[in-house]
Formats: sequence, C-alpha cells, structure tokens
Amino acid sequence: MTVTKTATIEDLALVKDKAELVNDRIVLMSPTGFLPGYAASQILISLSEYARKKRKGYAIGDGVGFVVNLPNRKSFSPDAAYYTNKPTGMKFLDGAPVFAVEVRSEGDYGAKAEKEMTKKRSDYFAAGTLVVWDVDVLSQDVIRSYQAKKPEKPVIYRRGDKAKAEPAVVGWEMDVDELFPYFLDQDD
Repeated sequence: MTVTKTATIEDLALVKDKAELVNDRIVLMSPTGFLPGYAASQILISLSEYARKKRKGYAIGDGVGFVVNLPNRKSFSPDAAYYTNKPTGMKFLDGAPVFAVEVRSEGDYGAKAEKEMTKKRSDYFAAGTLVVWDVDVLSQDVIRSYQAKKPEKPVIYRRGDKAKAEPAVVGWEMDVDELFPYFLDQDD
C-alpha cells in the first residue's frame, strides 16, 4: 500500500510555479499565451489605477496565492484580483479576493474545462469572493461576470461595452476593447 502525503500551504509555498492547493494536492497551472496574458495585464493595470485613486484595496496580479479554508480547497491564484483585507507582507494573502479574474488559456475549453471552471467559481463564492470574471478573448461574449448572489446568471460584456465588477469594486469599469492589443484593430 502506498501512502500519499497530503499537501499543505507550507508545501505550496515551496513550489516555484503558479499553483493552487485543491483536494489536498498541489495543482500546477500552465503558463499562458500572449492574448490571455495581455488581457489579464490590462485588467490589473486598470484595477491598480482604481485602487491608487480610491486609496482602498489592492490590485493583485497573476501568481499571488490567496489562502482560504474550504473543505476541498485551500488556495486560489487568479490571473488578476482585487483584495480588500489586510496585506500579509511576504506571505500568501489571507482570505479570498472580493473580485477574481480567470482568463481562459488554450486548455480552458471543452466540457471538462467548463465543469472545472464552474466548480472553481463555486469555490470562490463559498470563500467570500463577490464577483468572478470568466474572460474569453476568443468569444464574442468576452467577459462573463458572475456574482455570488446570482451565480447562474452572468452579465455578459462584449467589445464596445464598459465592464463592471459591482458590487465587489464599486465605481470601477473598464472598456472591454482594452483587453485586446491595438494592432488587432488595425487594417494593415
């Protein structure tokens, strides 16, 4: 009989790659490509400008760990987030962000991926996240904004729209078009 060690937050802290602690196992997350990375960066920049102006909350980028205490999940590492709890210095942040952004990469399509993403959103809401964006730069429905109070009815944002993350980030909005590099809109 083989005994498998249950992974802990301390084990997760030793991992050099982006990862989450789910079902007592460390789940590594693949690096992403240009378009998803660009979109996540643009959201982070916009959130950062908002936080700086409001002097409230923190815009958090890709790869930062958020420690939670759910039966099946002990951490998140969203592509971008907005966090309003107390900073923790060099340690993982304590608790879920109020707003989390998950940008789809190449492997985030198909029935299995949809099921995993739905479960992860459910975990975010159980941990206290108010709004989760599912960002898909290949879809006409670029942003599906899910709220904890209405998790089955996302607000859809498309090119030309101003996307919001209410009630998590009050008064913040960004143009959906900003998620796309300027050269994609040029005719040459």
